[in-house]
Amino acid sequence: MNMQVAVQPLVTDPRRRLILFLFLMAALFMATLDNQIVATALPTIVGEFGQIERFGWIGSAYLLAVSAVMPLYGKLGDLFGRKYVMMAAIIIFTVGSTLCGLAVSMDTLIAARVLQGLGGGGIMVSIFAVNADLFEPRERAKYQSYSSLVLMASGAIGPVLGGAMSDLFGWRSIFLVNVPIGAIVIAGLAFMLPYRKPNRRPKIDYAGALLLAMTTSCIVLAADGSQLFGSLVAPGNLAIIALGIVCAIAWVLVERRAAEPIVPLSLFRNPTFGLLLVMSVMSGAIGIGMVNYFALFLQTTTGLSPSAAGALFILLTGGIVCGSLSAGRFISATGRYKPFAVASLSFGTVAFALLSQVHAGTPVLIIGAIMAVHGIGIGLAQQVPIIGVQNAAPARDVGAATGSVTLSRMGGASIAISIYGAIIGSQLGRTGASIPGVENIEQLTPKMMAALPEAARQAVADAYASAFVPLFLTSCLIAFIGLLAALMLKPVQLPRTGAAPAKAAAE
Repeated sequence: MNMQVAVQPLVTDPRRRLILFLFLMAALFMATLDNQIVATALPTIVGEFGQIERFGWIGSAYLLAVSAVMPLYGKLGDLFGRKYVMMAAIIIFTVGSTLCGLAVSMDTLIAARVLQGLGGGGIMVSIFAVNADLFEPRERAKYQSYSSLVLMASGAIGPVLGGAMSDLFGWRSIFLVNVPIGAIVIAGLAFMLPYRKPNRRPKIDYAGALLLAMTTSCIVLAADGSQLFGSLVAPGNLAIIALGIVCAIAWVLVERRAAEPIVPLSLFRNPTFGLLLVMSVMSGAIGIGMVNYFALFLQTTTGLSPSAAGALFILLTGGIVCGSLSAGRFISATGRYKPFAVASLSFGTVAFALLSQVHAGTPVLIIGAIMAVHGIGIGLAQQVPIIGVQNAAPARDVGAATGSVTLSRMGGASIAISIYGAIIGSQLGRTGASIPGVENIEQLTPKMMAALPEAARQAVADAYASAFVPLFLTSCLIAFIGLLAALMLKPVQLPRTGAAPAKAAAE
């Protein structure tokens, strides 16, 4: 009898389920939009607070916090019930958004972004778990596809919306807009989502999750060591590297003994898993990690306003959608994913090689075309690491393998953002110090740049263009490393008959 009750949908009224699903999609849109919406407003934020060397941390802090807590939230939902864990995540995110909107310095904004990420990671994980409670398996696939559309929509709308709101209402509005949305979603879930008592007590690998988060954090901090400590070999940075190594070793020892490890080490025996993880790290670095820097590049070297720069992101997002839809159909028809992995990272390598040749006078349409090529590249392999590891991993470890790919993508983005920030900060320190009429190049907002005399504005644009050359070359190298991993993949063909036994077993 208990088993029968367990598989029943949490809510039987179709109308109520639809309303609850809309609340969940609003929360997902809010959490995923947040990293995109901030991109086009970042140059304005840097103009107010300065400290361009910490520019990347506004995005990196959020992604790092999201990736640190994602493994825990699923099991916390199993332990305490998904309703309250989901509501707690939204409350944390909303409080973090409020503090971001009230930030008085770059440090307070970064700290508030960490708090936002601690909630955002929970929202992203909990929504799919709540969907599983709301809908039967056959219905669930349809609604999960709507979730994918919301993710794509947030990527398309975010930069445009962030630029427009920053122009019209100031950059603080992009964070404060989450407050009423969060309040409405919390109220809706509180009154409409029933509480289901968990039927099992999972063994949560708290130690593994903490050590993995600490290892990733140490890597990100070490990558930013030249800005934090003045040198990569400074005593403080060497201490962080040493702590990271200790945490990594301790994590391996803990995972060997954990009853339900965050990442089962047995997965690494299959070389395909390791290669796909490398690809995922590199894809996160050039895909997610570059979003904020594209916005900075466009607004400083072309003179575009935040809203105009946001509009140009439509080409990037359009490329992602086209690449993703095309790859999805072809992978489904042929069962082969390696060609799309190779094509994706080839596109990325070429796109960044071309961007390294762009200068301050390059027509915006050419830059937009290169962004579209990069977008197609991202889209072609967006799902390849997930499809690949789910096919390579044993059935019992599919969830952990999928989570590992998500974590590696977020971790790659966080580490790359720190590296990119260090490159831009050091390059601007050399080239932007002696521009007539400009006291501090880092504190120029797009509006202030537009008001400069033509000669000074051109000098600022040239300084930023020069600073971005090594950044784009670094991204080109990262894409090339991912391409090498893709070329080493075995030419696997996904089984056609795998769905039939699974469907039969479910029935």
